Amino acid sequence: MIWNLVATVFAGLGAAGIALILRLLSRKKLPKWIIPACAGIGMLSYQIYIEYTWFDFKRSQLPETAEVVASESSSMVWRPWTYLKPMTVSFSVVDRNSIHQRLIAGDSVVEFVHYRFEKSYVDQVEHQLRLLNCNSGEMLVLNESGQPLAGSLQLLERGAPLRRYLCR
Repeated sequence: MIWNLVATVFAGLGAAGIALILRLLSRKKLPKWIIPACAGIGMLSYQIYIEYTWFDFKRSQLPETAEVVASESSSMVWRPWTYLKPMTVSFSVVDRNSIHQRLIAGDSVVEFVHYRFEKSYVDQVEHQLRLLNCNSGEMLVLNESGQPLAGSLQLLERGAPLRRYLCR
């Protein structure tokens, strides 16, 4: 996070420097306010760039066995440019090495580790061991010893990206 702040400041300084050079080349015919305006535009542009490349950057850090199964995009009032192009704010990943498929009582059941990445001031990663019944779409969160957690039952629709990926 500190490096993002440092890079933002340097982007502003660089843009202000370009505006200063343009003002000098025009023999000071450009107004003085162009320097701080360009600094602000430079910092804002850098922040927008970082926000839109977050998903690709995080995806590039994943191992080759990790598969992105779903992503969520959102628009925010305090980021009006996201109404033109919504920004990816979270995504779900399944590691192919963690998938264990079995038949239990005639039902195809998949045990896997589910990772969820969320974009915030400090990136958050949540991982849970889960069990999915491919026939009924019922999914449970498992604890460290492999026992289902009470109240964790979710029903995934047949078209849900996670169910489609795991129950091919």
